[in-house]
Amino acid sequence: MTKVLQAHFPAAADIPSEVRLAEPYHLSDYLVGGEIVRWKGDVQQVHSPIYVRNGEAFEPQHLGSYPLIGEKEALEALDSAVQAYNNGRGVWPTMSVEDRIRSMEAFTKMMVEQRNAVVKLLMWEIGKSLADSEKEFDRTVEYIYATIDELKKLDRSGSTFLIEQGIIGQIRRSPMGIVLCMGPFNYPLNETFTLLIPALIMGNVLLFKPPRQGILLHGLFQEAFRQCFPKGAINFLFGRGSVVIPPIMESGKVDVLTLIGSSRMADRLQKSHPKVNRLRSVLGLDAKNAAIVLENADLEIAVKEIILGALSFNGQRCTAIKIVWAHRAIVDALVAQLSKAVADLKLGMPWDKGVQITPVAEPEKPAYLQEVIVDATRKGATVVNEGGGEQYASFVFPAIVYPVKPTMTLYREEQFGPVIPIAVFEDLEEPLQYLIDSDHGQQVSIFGTDATQIASLIDPLVNQVTRVNINAQCQRGPDTFPFSGRKDSAQGTLSVLDAIRSFSIRSVVATKDRADNKVLLNEIVKEDLSNFLSTRFIF
Repeated sequence: MTKVLQAHFPAAADIPSEVRLAEPYHLSDYLVGGEIVRWKGDVQQVHSPIYVRNGEAFEPQHLGSYPLIGEKEALEALDSAVQAYNNGRGVWPTMSVEDRIRSMEAFTKMMVEQRNAVVKLLMWEIGKSLADSEKEFDRTVEYIYATIDELKKLDRSGSTFLIEQGIIGQIRRSPMGIVLCMGPFNYPLNETFTLLIPALIMGNVLLFKPPRQGILLHGLFQEAFRQCFPKGAINFLFGRGSVVIPPIMESGKVDVLTLIGSSRMADRLQKSHPKVNRLRSVLGLDAKNAAIVLENADLEIAVKEIILGALSFNGQRCTAIKIVWAHRAIVDALVAQLSKAVADLKLGMPWDKGVQITPVAEPEKPAYLQEVIVDATRKGATVVNEGGGEQYASFVFPAIVYPVKPTMTLYREEQFGPVIPIAVFEDLEEPLQYLIDSDHGQQVSIFGTDATQIASLIDPLVNQVTRVNINAQCQRGPDTFPFSGRKDSAQGTLSVLDAIRSFSIRSVVATKDRADNKVLLNEIVKEDLSNFLSTRFIF
């Protein structure tokens, strides 16, 4: 298997010209205070999880570099954000919704011009397949336009006055303030922008820390951000998170922390803020989503959905199925069919047509996965599929590990990689209790055909997780559905509409229902004197 994995890494001459990077991309500047600032300090070299063969040697492809700004530059970016927001009096937070939408539409047009370059970098930076990289880009553009449409609807609903109990009022949404935005490496464009776009379009001012893997592609958008948004509306933080983030949080000047990452990191950042009651958090965190395969399940459907759910993008998804609970009556058949399905998966490079298993993105991940597999086998589990868990460089062949038990790391810990742990049950109370005791509460998948039995699971499970999937994999989409979690899995809810609300607050302008006040309101509206108090209708 090691030789099989090794053989998939190409020589430089074998890389198709249409996906080849012409030269390393050295990101030598960063956007702050509305200016593209040239960086002359230390840089971080970026290497791909894709290894390239040179004779008998294999080396990760060098992709380029990015600035390692320090604490001084991070605090300068914070100062730029503070000035741009100006206690809510800045150009961007006081701009009309219609004008903010125009800015976002202009940005999106410029963004689309970078599609081919971004797709290439997605493949090379994180090993995502060409098809999935294209899908990520296109889905992100669709998300932006869907956000614009929802904001228009929301603004229309606030364009009228209410008269209640002798009070005239208009209710609209206003920005929260300064937002620190940090996205994940596995969807460095899409999931990052599902935070960044709604936060920005609602009039907030952003400090943006791109993910460690998938960072170079964000450099391609800096000029578009500079041209389309007012000075200081968005400021980039290229550098090590451990250096640039703590001083920003410790300043107490961040109003919203939005992060897709680990709960440990979120806890640490929240606790470092000196005014925690003034900090709103919008977080997508850890998940250990379970699949429960009942004795009456259609195994063909269950196997197909579990493979998709557990191994799409090598299982590097927060919504991945990360443990399977199988009824004892069908567990042997399920294990056999899953093993066959894994053996049929296509390994290769991201640009290979139909590829399903590619190199994993995180350099330290193969060693970690080996560690948790060894831990499980030492405690009584077996890797049941041929070649499961074998590695070469950044390639890890998917492993099915059975049976996993409470003493094993794989039982509780989120592996975030191509390993499928299988636990067996006879009484449904076992998987239910597992989910009750879990620190995570994002999603669950149920596979079965008995309506009464499935219904008996739905009612308790919706109080443990925020999405129950029936005969289907765990997933985020569609983007109009709420995306959230209980316990340590999330704070706040994301979807197109929910995100707009998460990054804003309802504000009211009110007065007593008297003739003189009506004249005053009419003058403000008629003369178009206020961007907030207005009856403008956005089509």
